Amino acid sequence: MLLLAVPLCLAAQNWQPLFDGKTANGWIEVTGQLFPTDTWRTEDGCLRAIPGEHGHQDIRTVATYRWYEFEFSWRILKDGNSGVKYLVQNTDRWTNAQGLQARARGPEYQLVDDASDDAQERARVTGSLYSVFPPTTHPAHAPGEWNQSRIVVRRDSVEHWLNGQRVLSYRRDDPKVIELLRLHRKGPDIVDSSFISLQNHGTPVWFRDLKIRILE
Repeated sequence: MLLLAVPLCLAAQNWQPLFDGKTANGWIEVTGQLFPTDTWRTEDGCLRAIPGEHGHQDIRTVATYRWYEFEFSWRILKDGNSGVKYLVQNTDRWTNAQGLQARARGPEYQLVDDASDDAQERARVTGSLYSVFPPTTHPAHAPGEWNQSRIVVRRDSVEHWLNGQRVLSYRRDDPKVIELLRLHRKGPDIVDSSFISLQNHGTPVWFRDLKIRILE
């Protein structure tokens, strides 16, 4: 496992940084290839997804995790769309008219401009478990502003947090979750541990302050 230097303020709370703000150390293309510099870059202390002519590849942590709290800050623009995948079942890599695509398949914490077409369903707004459960409250900031999110995975329980509020909680063995995973992901119903993946959905998105705390 690649280790990053841990600031004292994080170490005191058992947080581990997942991004050093300067390099892509600790991150690779989601199917295990080298970090995709055509579609992602490090910029101004952020990991930034780049839309363009080279397709849209997700990236992932090198390390895998079981029970944890994962915190991150993110920013999108008008009509922006992205997400964070966790408990990933499998990955796909293919080429189409838009170029090389690489995707993680698993539960998704949705990040989106809630005024965009993709967010017209409540289960597809920011903070939702994409296409399954909507958030119970909706404290998302406007496009262009920074948001802070947290994903908590512990035993059979998962929580989504947004800007200091818990917006969603569910059980991993909920029949609605199992149904979606069987229909769209073509993998095992429940994954015990996996990497964490950031999505390039073809619009700009910035991530910073990514950190994780292991739970028992």
